Amino acid sequence: MKQFFMTRVSCACALALAASLTPAQADEGIKLGGIARANYKYIDYSAASKDKSGDFAFEMFSLKASGEINGIGLMVDYRFYDGYDTARYAYATYQLNDSWTLNGGLAKVPFGNPGYISNSFWFGVPYYLGFEDDYDMGITGSYVTGDLTLDLGFFKNAEYSATNNERYSVDLFRGEVNGNKYSVEETNQLNLRAAYHLSSGDLKAVLGASVEVGQVYDADSGDTGNRHAYALHADLSLNRWSLMLQYMGYQFDTLSAELPDTMAVAASGWQYEVAAEAQILSANLAYTIPFDWGSIKLYNDYGLLISDTDNAAFEDSIQNVTGMAISAGPTYTYVDFITGKNMVYSGTNNHVGLEQSDSGWDQRININFGYYF
Repeated sequence: MKQFFMTRVSCACALALAASLTPAQADEGIKLGGIARANYKYIDYSAASKDKSGDFAFEMFSLKASGEINGIGLMVDYRFYDGYDTARYAYATYQLNDSWTLNGGLAKVPFGNPGYISNSFWFGVPYYLGFEDDYDMGITGSYVTGDLTLDLGFFKNAEYSATNNERYSVDLFRGEVNGNKYSVEETNQLNLRAAYHLSSGDLKAVLGASVEVGQVYDADSGDTGNRHAYALHADLSLNRWSLMLQYMGYQFDTLSAELPDTMAVAASGWQYEVAAEAQILSANLAYTIPFDWGSIKLYNDYGLLISDTDNAAFEDSIQNVTGMAISAGPTYTYVDFITGKNMVYSGTNNHVGLEQSDSGWDQRININFGYYF
């Protein structure tokens, strides 16, 4: 009942904000939009899902605001899911000059391939560790000169308390997971990303590198530790073909003698364990077919996580998504066949990069229907 009341209050506040805009403000560029999505899933490793031939349900409603008033821009995406609501991003933006753009608030973390390191609705393996489409509380600056773009960021902490799993972005979680107690959260993070744009005829490429350094804080002991991540990435396109490649590594101080090789993370109302140190390889190939009414993009997204911890029992995690994205007018539909090994959400394992707890490969089908307005 409380969750229902808070969702109604959040929605009412957002609509009240929209209604409070004067005509003059609206003329300056504040625009409202959003997304309504429904989702079908068939889970091969779930007896209930197989018995019912899958499940079809309302997935999400998003309310967006974007634009500029008196030279200061606004970007907001607030989402309502089944059972909870959360901000994806909410930040102010300012164009300092022709080269510099500044953002402040719940802003996107500049790490990895600009945009995404996936084509599918299911995201890539880096997302499940907090390294794709991640948003935290801080400030960022983007500097563009010729073909080079430099992105910098400082993030004080995640968007919500570390005990809250009702969030869009994957962040460190403080609480109990799989019977283990975790008390570490993220703080004081610095990011730097460089991306260089190249082109030769129909061939276009964005080559780049990213670095992330930060601290972890143990709420029980008051101790602090370090964490870091790095990535090399390339986004290539030739006519209708596109290829994304990324190699990254990360390491977290766990500040725990009992659990030296694992951390806990959370998002989407759930929490799970991950290897505290690993490498991740991503390779995504896509082909887009245009039509008079829109387009169909065919793709295969592959991700491999290799644990680098001292625990010899830990095993690799693999996720492969074969699918297509259908764009037609205001609608966008993903049709994905997901296979996973030792991977959260793609099998019965509630972890990434730990000791495998099921028999091996698992499969599921996911179809997401979205209307964008």
